[in-house]
Amino acid sequence: MAMTPVELKLHPEMLRAAAALARDRDITVGQLVRDLLAREISKARQARPPSRADERLVAPLRARLAPILAKAETWDEMQRALAAHDFALRAAGGGLALHTLRGNRRVCKASELGFSYLKLMRRLNAPFPGHPHHWLSPSNPPARH
Repeated sequence: MAMTPVELKLHPEMLRAAAALARDRDITVGQLVRDLLAREISKARQARPPSRADERLVAPLRARLAPILAKAETWDEMQRALAAHDFALRAAGGGLALHTLRGNRRVCKASELGFSYLKLMRRLNAPFPGHPHHWLSPSNPPARH
C-alpha cells in the first residue's frame, strides 16, 4: 500500500518519549504513530452508539404506549397490549427495554418512556418474568399489598 508523507509537529519532550517507546518496541516513530492511529480508528469504528434513545422518537411512543404501561394490571396483560402495537418489553441490565416484535430491534429503555422497572415492579407487585433482578436493592423490594 502506498503511503503519503505527513509532516507532524511535536514538542521535543513528546518526540523523545515517542522515540524511546519506538526503540523499546524495535520500530520507527512513524510505525508507532501508524499503529496508534490504526488502534484509535478501530476503536472508533467499534464504538457503541449512545444507549439513550432520540427524544424525537421516544415522545410519540410515550404518548402511544403510556396508557398501556399505566393501566396493565399484570406483566402478561402489559405484554399482550404491547404486542398489539408490535412491541414487547425485555430484561435489559437492571431494567427493561422496549423491543419491536418484528426484527427484535431495541427501541428504548422503559424508563425513557417514564416507566422504570422498579416502579412497574412495585405497581404490579411482581418482578418481570425471567428478569435476573427481582428487586434493585435489598432496601427496595416490591411493595406488599
